[in-house]
Amino acid sequence: MNVSQSSRPMIGALSDVLAALDAHVTRLTRLEAAGDWALAFPALDRLKFVAVLRGTCWLMLPDRDPQPMSKGDVCLIGRTGYAVASNPTLPPVDGARLFDELGSDVLRLGGNDTVMLGGGVTFAPGNPVFLLDMLPAFLLVPGRSDGAGAVANILALLNDEAERADLGNELVSARLADVLLIEAIRVHAGNADATGVGWLGALTDRRIGRALQSIHADIAQPWTTARLAGIAGMSRAAFCAEFARRVGKAPLSYVRAWRLTLARAALARGGSDVARVAAEVGYTSQSAFGHAFRRAFGTSPKSSTRP
Repeated sequence: MNVSQSSRPMIGALSDVLAALDAHVTRLTRLEAAGDWALAFPALDRLKFVAVLRGTCWLMLPDRDPQPMSKGDVCLIGRTGYAVASNPTLPPVDGARLFDELGSDVLRLGGNDTVMLGGGVTFAPGNPVFLLDMLPAFLLVPGRSDGAGAVANILALLNDEAERADLGNELVSARLADVLLIEAIRVHAGNADATGVGWLGALTDRRIGRALQSIHADIAQPWTTARLAGIAGMSRAAFCAEFARRVGKAPLSYVRAWRLTLARAALARGGSDVARVAAEVGYTSQSAFGHAFRRAFGTSPKSSTRP
């Protein structure tokens, strides 16, 4: 897939975040339906993707107009409840309960005029907040949008895997779903509508994106507002205002949040002591690191360390 020059900083930072947070699809579900149907799913502290493999449907989220979806469309949903339906006026039933009662990852409702895939994206324990706070509650990648060819190819492979019973089928599907997540965000960021307010928009911005890319390239650097403003080619005041407007945090608040998120993930993986992790994320004082960690997470770094 061709990646626009403006989206290159996004890819580095996004890969950095997804890898550090150990983001992966833990459950892949399939819905086949025909006639009248409507399913609701609860808000969860994780990402969810919904992809349409065949037919059409409607997706409903709080405080938004119903969103039509058709073959090839993919959307990412943040920590909010949602519903999918053949008609947006139908009252939905509890979709999560239906899947649980069935005891299967495939739900069939009257036929297969519409076929959809859903996937829950989970993170390292305790670490979904950073990414969920940065991504929009709803992100749509239309199947006909520029650069969506890779997404269409992955959806076709996922559909093929779902219809086979070969050895390793579930593992292959899970890995394809992981790639689908990244490709969908790439396509969204590469399109013009991703350049507004928000983390993805900031990453694709020529100036703020340079500062964010520098932060993610070397978090242990002694970053200051003045230094980041210089990388962005802006005055301190203009940089701080624009960074906060786009990202939702002041520059050094973002640096601190990412440092502590990286530290928490490293401690949870085990194999590193507190002093080493503190230094790796840019703290020269273990005491200062401990204070910042407790203030952010309500617990000490040592208690978060896996043996």
